[in-house]
Formats: sequence, C-alpha cells, structure tokens
Amino acid sequence: MYVAQYVAIVTMLYLLWRVFQDYKRGKIEWSGVISWGLIFSVFIVIALFPIRISMEIKKVLGLGRGLDALFVLSIGLIFLLLFQLYIKIDRTEREITELTRKVAIELEEINEKLKKLEEAEKR
Repeated sequence: MYVAQYVAIVTMLYLLWRVFQDYKRGKIEWSGVISWGLIFSVFIVIALFPIRISMEIKKVLGLGRGLDALFVLSIGLIFLLLFQLYIKIDRTEREITELTRKVAIELEEINEKLKKLEEAEKR
C-alpha cells in the first residue's frame, strides 16, 4: 500500500469518528450519520482497493483508464452533494422568509394594540 492510501484511510476514519461525535452532540440527525457513514465507508474501500475498483468502474462507464473513471464518479458525487446542499439552503431561506413575515405581522398587531392602549390612557 502507498502512503496516500494510509492517509486516505486515516482521514476517512477520522471523519467517520467526527460524524458520530456530531450525532452524539445533536448536530446532525441519524439520516446524516447513515449518509456520511456510507460515503466515507465507500471511500475507505476505494482507498484499500483502488486499482481493482477503478478498473471495474472503467468497464461499467466505458472509459479508457481506471483513474478517469474514479474522477468522473467523484465529480458526479460532488455535484449530487452540491445539489442536495442547494436544496436544503433554499428550503431554509424560504422558512426564514416565512418566519420573518409572521413576526413582522405579529409585531405590527402588537404595535397597533399598544397605540390603542396609549390612546385609551390619554382619554
């Protein structure tokens, strides 16, 4: 095994450990643990058997070299994760906008009630 493989395995194990620590602290949900655990586990397997896996992916995708296949697969995975992140950010922005509108309406109602009370006290 090459040094890069050891570095990749140690890095993925550390990231798996961090995922479980974040779950214990309540920073991520169980579905996140499963998703990230699966991704990091796949990367560990790829780090253990890079040539064999790249050749299989090469055959499936019909590319010339195995390393090209890994790059194509990695870029596809990155786009998938980026799209999921975009969807979550968009949903969060919509929720923030909706909450801001509700708070603004409630604040306006409170201000109107305060004005009525102040006017009633002046009489």
